[in-house]
Amino acid sequence: MQYIQYLIIVVVLVIIALVVIKANKKDFHIEANKLVEYLGGKDNIISIEVNMSRFKVTLKDVSIVNKDAIQRLGAKGIVEIDNQLKIILGTDGHKLKKYIDDLKK
Repeated sequence: MQYIQYLIIVVVLVIIALVVIKANKKDFHIEANKLVEYLGGKDNIISIEVNMSRFKVTLKDVSIVNKDAIQRLGAKGIVEIDNQLKIILGTDGHKLKKYIDDLKK
């Protein structure tokens, strides 16, 4: 009888863990679309380069970029130089670049 109680507790904990993991997992396409929007739209993006965790975006108009919103998406830092933004995003840089390149076609 005691083993059944332990089994029920373990099953409940696994279900709770799966719900928490699913709730915290971000949908990549939604996040990528938000980033494009915060960068001023796909027409504002001239080029993208990715180097490790850095995401370098050359833009037509940097003044329309919503840097605070990009920070809220999870950017660790943003540096603006002329018409470029260097954004420290993490490991999804290459995947994000491919998605935006496909979006611009």
